[in-house]
Amino acid sequence: MRGVPRAASAWRSEFDGPSNGPGAVRPLAPIGRLVQALDFERVLRSRSTGQSEHFAVHHLADRPSLTARARRAQVARQLSTDGAPSEDRAVDKNPGTEPPPSSDPTRWLGYVVPKRHAKRAVTRSLLKRQIRHCVDRHSDVLAPGLWVVRVRAPFDRSAYPSAASDALKRHARAELDELFAAIARRQAAAAIR
Repeated sequence: MRGVPRAASAWRSEFDGPSNGPGAVRPLAPIGRLVQALDFERVLRSRSTGQSEHFAVHHLADRPSLTARARRAQVARQLSTDGAPSEDRAVDKNPGTEPPPSSDPTRWLGYVVPKRHAKRAVTRSLLKRQIRHCVDRHSDVLAPGLWVVRVRAPFDRSAYPSAASDALKRHARAELDELFAAIARRQAAAAIR
């Protein structure tokens, strides 16, 4: 017998406010999740894109590797007419309208929060949540590809005695926002060159 269904994800929805009219908020860039060890290894082998006192960010301009299930599905979709030419244009009764934007992610996020840097599960969960929210906030200015955020040093337990205090949350959020703002500035400067 199955247990109770799991709670909904803590990731923000595609829209964070009203969709039209004053105060309208544009859709957020969708962010996928890195789940395969192979993808984590590939990204972590690359040089870090930015570092702060407690976090390191790695980026690889690539797509995640296919899972075994996805490879099987891809093979099953292949037809005997694979080599035949095809047109990739949308069929629409109103040729002046644009097709809807794709909801496929162009950025994928993974994070590494080792137990040696955050001994309590509550602290690890807090840091993971702050990483997700920070990447969510900065997703529109980050380059497409695979992103991994790694906790590289422990937070001082004497300064944050509670496992999940508001002070720790604010400190982690501020440090991550500063780090990703610096990365976005570097990427913008590199794009100009």
